[in-house]
Formats: sequence, structure tokens, C-alpha cells
Amino acid sequence: MSTTLHTGHRINLEKSAPGLTRVRIGLGWKVNAVEGQPFDLDASVFLCRRDANDHPLMISNAHFVYYNHATSPDGAVVHSGDNRTGDKDGDDEVITVDLARVEAEVVEMPIVVTIHDAEVRKQTFGMVTDAYVKVYNDETGETIAEYDLDEDYADKTALQFGSLYRKDGEWRFQAVGAGFKLNLATFIRKLGGTV
Repeated sequence: MSTTLHTGHRINLEKSAPGLTRVRIGLGWKVNAVEGQPFDLDASVFLCRRDANDHPLMISNAHFVYYNHATSPDGAVVHSGDNRTGDKDGDDEVITVDLARVEAEVVEMPIVVTIHDAEVRKQTFGMVTDAYVKVYNDETGETIAEYDLDEDYADKTALQFGSLYRKDGEWRFQAVGAGFKLNLATFIRKLGGTV
């Protein structure tokens, strides 16, 4: 049975789906862009440890998974590829995580969606509707949790949809829904990476 999450809510994935070993993160959206103008949203995952101030910090640039670098160094996190339109039914981009293979150093994986060339194209998440994230049991296909991002993100160019994180040896998911006026390069630097 699926749990509906709201901003800030958390769920223990392993208690909700006993025996869980692989999750699939499905991200979806609809675009209300000006006709003829390309509008490309990109999902990314950052494999992070915690710094001295308990903030997430990317382990290395190789621990940034997105359409052009589709697999983490440990092979545990795989990105399905880039959907440049957001006009298909179902999930637009998918990230699969083999929980047992994730490096022990990784304690959090922020899931972020950015708008490609947002500044140049004058595009924001105010032009996007029906954004959601779903967490599935990848082996059974069952939806464990879902979160609709229904706030007003009119001036935001990046959104952290959610975060997979490890606590007390168990994997959990938090619905984040945080908007930023950042591009992908700035987000990478914010998490300690280099561009």
C-alpha cells in the first residue's frame, strides 16, 4: 500500500516494504512552456557523506549521477536517461538504486531536478505542473510512497524533490520540495563538487 507524503514528511522504506533491496525513483512533470520553445528538465542524484556541520557533501564528482554520467562508481545508482520533453505518460525520468550495493560512506542522496538553460530561456518551475516523485519497490513494481510538489515555485529554476538517506542502518525517504534559484553547476558546487 502506498503512502502519500507531504513536504517534510519521512518514511522508513525498509519497514514499509520488508525485504526491500532495490528502489526505483520515478519523477514526472508536465510543462506549460511557450509553444516551439524547448523546455528540458533534468533529474540528478548526488551521493553524499555528511560534513563536520552535518550538511550533505558529495563524495567526489564521480558520485554525481545524471543523464550524461548514468551510473555511480559502485554501480548501485543508475539513471534511465534524459527525457527532453516531459510529454509522455508515466514517469519522465527514473533512477534505480540497489540499496545493498551503495557504498557505506554514502548516507544521503538528494534528488534534484533542474531546468536546462533556464536563465537563457527565461524558464522557471512556475511553467511546470503536476510534478511528483514516486518511490517503488523495483522488484515487485509496488509503489511505496508518492509525493506531489504542489507549492508555487514560480521563480525557481531548481527543485530538490526528495532525498534518500540512511539512518540507523535503514534506508528512508524524505519529501523535500525545496526550490532554488540555481543552475545545475551552482548546485554541484553547493554540494562540494567542481564544474
